[in-house]
Amino acid sequence: MAKKSKKQQPGGTPATVALTSAGVPFTMHAYDHDPAHPSYGEEAAEAMGVSPDRVFKTLVADVDGALTVAVVPVAGSLDLKALATAVGGKRAAMADPAHAERTTGYVRGGISPLGQRRKLPTVLDASASTHDTICVSAGRRGLEVELAPKDLADLTDAVLAPIARA
Repeated sequence: MAKKSKKQQPGGTPATVALTSAGVPFTMHAYDHDPAHPSYGEEAAEAMGVSPDRVFKTLVADVDGALTVAVVPVAGSLDLKALATAVGGKRAAMADPAHAERTTGYVRGGISPLGQRRKLPTVLDASASTHDTICVSAGRRGLEVELAPKDLADLTDAVLAPIARA
């Protein structure tokens, strides 16, 4: 018997499917990814012409043995201690990239906070709430979704906390 493949619309990813299924309004932004660019997030901001404080990167950390998603502006970096505190933990470290990829179902540089293989605790940097919309990975390098921070927080059950450093 032949295997059935999941047929998605062109440009469709688990993240965009999750947004569409939830009826959340979003705008898709595609750009040509340059594998030589030193920063996926900065590349996205430059390619879209969007301020780096409105483009958020998705990072996966290990907080006391549990994978946790941190969503922070590409203009800054993740404060691991603040992340641990936000989820009631003691210690946080960046997760092994291969483990993050297996758990989320996405590749590094394309990990989206939405539509992950396994829903992980998520913390969205509080600065997101100062913007009408923010951009996050749509689940593939070179593809971003723009949406309201509240919609992102609602769909991921995210905690809003100051977890970014300038």
